[in-house]
Amino acid sequence: MLRLTPFLVLVALLNSLCYPFIALGLTYSPHLTFAALRAIVAGLFLAMIAIALRRPLPTDLRSWLALASIGLGATSFAYFGMFHAAEFVAPGLATVIANSQPLITAVLAFFFLSERLRGLQYAGLCLGFLGIAATSLPQIGGGDQAAFSIGLAYILLSVAGIAISNVLMKSLGRYVDPLIAMAAQLLLGSIPLVALALIFEEPTRIEWTLEFVVALLALALPGTALAYWLWFWLLGHAPLGRVNAFTFLSPVFALILGATFFGEHIGPMTLVGLILTALGVVIVERAALATPTENTVAADPWCDRQRLP
Repeated sequence: MLRLTPFLVLVALLNSLCYPFIALGLTYSPHLTFAALRAIVAGLFLAMIAIALRRPLPTDLRSWLALASIGLGATSFAYFGMFHAAEFVAPGLATVIANSQPLITAVLAFFFLSERLRGLQYAGLCLGFLGIAATSLPQIGGGDQAAFSIGLAYILLSVAGIAISNVLMKSLGRYVDPLIAMAAQLLLGSIPLVALALIFEEPTRIEWTLEFVVALLALALPGTALAYWLWFWLLGHAPLGRVNAFTFLSPVFALILGATFFGEHIGPMTLVGLILTALGVVIVERAALATPTENTVAADPWCDRQRLP
């Protein structure tokens, strides 16, 4: 496990970079157009790798319908919420709130997949949600409450889309190759984004500056494709529960980056909330590791790190 630690930390860092690059790119592009481009570039890149490795395509309609549904949640709804939230909520805070997604997924898995929670997992869920509330409290009491409320609603839409797609992905199980699944859901999920962008935006308004190209490529390649690739490799070398415990590093990195590059203020309440959220996620994952179950499927909300067994 020790030799895997640098790669686990790298994945957490890649996830934390997503919101800052979204905030940077939105200066030069309409929201939905930028979101669609990210999904298309990442999806095509993964598809090319899958083709080069001769990974098998699904042959049944059920798998394709499942992939389309997953793409609708994990890409269409998630990116719609994510890219709009960046306009209203600071990058570091948004990443912290978004990391409630594993906790929400655990609740959905309990109701829809009959995955029973242990006592410690209930405690972890409560701690996690308390942490999210504590982190959000300074913003709720701040000056621009309306903007924060709008941003929070967009984040929750994104988190809900990814959490629901995780439940669907688990039901898909081992029937679809991971690279094919990730490429397909990104490309299928980009279709509604493209349609909405054409209807409500002017895609030609993109300013193809160096900053925008860097933001787009950073989001699509390291932030999505590389994160997928590393995550699949890590799952083949370590138990999911132990690997997944490293997700708590993403909000830590995000707040540090937000304070360094975006002037975000990290007050005492924000620190308390971050610690509670991290403890909640770690407790849930450690309790899951102590229970002998089959591998679960989950995703990181802001870099779509979806997992197949």
